[in-house]
Amino acid sequence: MQLDVLLTDDAVLAELGRRLERHRLQRNWTQAELANEAGIGRATLQRLERGQSVQSISLVKVLRTLGLLSALDDALPESIELPIVELERQQRRVRKRARRSRRGPPAAPEAGAWRWGEEHEGNA
Repeated sequence: MQLDVLLTDDAVLAELGRRLERHRLQRNWTQAELANEAGIGRATLQRLERGQSVQSISLVKVLRTLGLLSALDDALPESIELPIVELERQQRRVRKRARRSRRGPPAAPEAGAWRWGEEHEGNA
């Protein structure tokens, strides 16, 4: 079953419990063995596998024992890049004006070069 936003919270917990049970059985562990290795009570593991609410630390302990703790990085990354944030970042980088040169003032116009307003001086 694919976990998605359409599932109720209870359905998500039930699916997580089924998945944990499958991982336990693939390792050929009893509930008592996994609970003992994880440092939690067998009743807590049973509640977890039935999809009932348990403390977060119990889930972390079971995931660590099953070698699945790193899966939380995929499920809950440190940060996510939203497409709109990236677009806004790119738009901020677009140059809106030129910067002054740090090499000094602009060079003086060459002698005899055309300047604004000179076209009227010769015709007057």
